[in-house]
Amino acid sequence: MDLKDKTIVITGAARGLGAAMAKRLAARQPRLALVDLAADSIAETAAACRALGADVHAYGANVSKEADVVALFDRIVQDTGGVDALVNNAGITRDALLVKFSDGKLAAKMTIEQWQAVMDVNLTGVFLCGREAAQRMIEGGRKGCIVNISSISRDGNMGQTNYSAAKAGVAAMAVTWAKELARYGIRAAAVAPGFINTEMVGAMKPEAREKLVSGIPLKRMGEPDEIASTVEFILTNDYVSGRLFAIDGGLRL
Repeated sequence: MDLKDKTIVITGAARGLGAAMAKRLAARQPRLALVDLAADSIAETAAACRALGADVHAYGANVSKEADVVALFDRIVQDTGGVDALVNNAGITRDALLVKFSDGKLAAKMTIEQWQAVMDVNLTGVFLCGREAAQRMIEGGRKGCIVNISSISRDGNMGQTNYSAAKAGVAAMAVTWAKELARYGIRAAAVAPGFINTEMVGAMKPEAREKLVSGIPLKRMGEPDEIASTVEFILTNDYVSGRLFAIDGGLRL
């Protein structure tokens, strides 16, 4: 896909991986529909993308709410003329052990609220955005692409029953959509980042960060642009579909 003048929707675009992907793709001069909970939170990312030559539109929406997502994609089509690609990036964490015992007594457990919050955003949100994007692509006769951002945690990670389950589902949905939507010329794939040097990681204590890095075969964290370049590759290579790309420096949880 030639990205120039194509409409690319990126969720969770205010910071971190979403912002990095937006900036990477902006140089190809697409129409960027940047989405986060509040439209004003995207201002910095939007300004940087405009400076790189992209036509940028910012939207506030809660991707876990069906009405919000339907209205969002209606507005994007109205503003830009259609949808050519979606990067399903929005996500949250609510980490906790499944159960925690101390001296033989239950001390804590993952709450249903922690479970459901992650499922709502990380799994239901991806489903809703993928569904609405696919509908608009088909209605517009556009051969598009959907990229779901999974995680290395999809294989299971301590303290992340909710997050791991959601990210495994995200990867599976990409394969399913690749099979279902190919007849319309729509591709789907997933990216599973390892430990990436985002704002959240940057806030870690130095000793915790060093311990984390020591377990990575390449002995460093990934950079957000290295994930962004993978997304760019998927979008621009028209024979990539139904695959998950683990970008983790050789780490396997």
